[in-house]
Amino acid sequence: MEVKVLDINGKETGRTVTLSDSVFAIEPNNHAVYLDVKQYLANQRQGTHKAKERAEVAGSTRKIKKQKGTGTARAGSVKNPLFKGGGTVFGPRPRNYSFKLNKNLKRLARKSALSIKANESNLTVVEDFTFEAPNTKNFINVLKALGLENKKSLFVLGDTNKNVYLSSRNLKASNVVTTSELNTYAILNANNLVLLEGSLEGIQENLSK
Repeated sequence: MEVKVLDINGKETGRTVTLSDSVFAIEPNNHAVYLDVKQYLANQRQGTHKAKERAEVAGSTRKIKKQKGTGTARAGSVKNPLFKGGGTVFGPRPRNYSFKLNKNLKRLARKSALSIKANESNLTVVEDFTFEAPNTKNFINVLKALGLENKKSLFVLGDTNKNVYLSSRNLKASNVVTTSELNTYAILNANNLVLLEGSLEGIQENLSK
């Protein structure tokens, strides 16, 4: 699968790169994608939610009225869940939502996500670039040149580039990651995937194992 290489001005460089069909042109496995995205979102949850139960609510344990003869239901404590200010029945407790997936399934999910982007023509390859200093305006100019100014975009770098990362950090619709940080959720959450030339070898090497 051949893709044209663009420069940061959005113009063709006259060069093309060959993307591996085993990574960018497979039949997407939707269930693998679902599980990987589910795991990613589950891992983002803190799980610190907590509601006080009957034994934890502050209040007297004295029986508030006699058992019989009041004409109303019996009640033994102001901490009864039926009363305002009482305990919560089966309320949320702190828990860990994370779960494990095997490496082969996660690899299949990422290849499926990349193949979906390639099949939808939402994948662009751009030659490597950097900035002399962090500058959001320069990054916005790159987005404009690539026609991504008002779209969610994911830029994948071959190596850590602090200036490019810091230049994009103020932009909510743009995300910059390295090949080692690439995940299924980030790929699918972006409208357009921008791969820098230097990232292709790492992506294909990691996903071809």
